Amino acid sequence: MPKVVSATEARIRFGELMRLAVEKGEVVIVARGGKPYVAILPFSEYKRLREREKERGWEESLKRILAVGAAIKSARKGKLLPPPENVIGEMRKERDEHLTRLR
Repeated sequence: MPKVVSATEARIRFGELMRLAVEKGEVVIVARGGKPYVAILPFSEYKRLREREKERGWEESLKRILAVGAAIKSARKGKLLPPPENVIGEMRKERDEHLTRLR
């Protein structure tokens, strides 16, 4: 269980709390108004948590991509997407028409 101290106590004993975190690897919770506000933890632990966050980033991106794919598939009601070369051809045609109107 992490040690919990008030913000006032943390201000007064900050150096001691830093040593406690670094030397003993303990997490110190600083409470404000009786509610947890911040945590003092060793920098090595902070780095480890940030690395885990980066690793999870690609997993979250993949989940979002799959969700978008499922939404598109559902909206198309089983109809296949046109081949990419057809889509590119249509986009080029629209672009050319737009450029012609600008002249």
